Amino acid sequence: MTVKVIGLIELTDLTEFEKYRSEVGQTIELYKGKIVGRGTTADVFWNELACQKFGSYVELEFPQLIDARTWALSPEYQSLVKIRNKAMKVTLFSIAL
Repeated sequence: MTVKVIGLIELTDLTEFEKYRSEVGQTIELYKGKIVGRGTTADVFWNELACQKFGSYVELEFPQLIDARTWALSPEYQSLVKIRNKAMKVTLFSIAL
């Protein structure tokens, strides 16, 4: 079962974001994941859940939910959380396909 991990992102510090981005891909690959897409938001058609503003997104893919969960809780990724928190606000969730 393939699992997508979607991040809704509002950038707050571009310098810190570049640091984060330069390192996060390696942590994803360690846990059998890959970055499938990333970019900026063109339009939000509905926001009935009242999500906070976001202008960017990332889409990751993992073979199984356990791989995505293990990555998110891994020491390698957790070591980047401090940088991530300076760089952005993020909502991260998984979708099982």
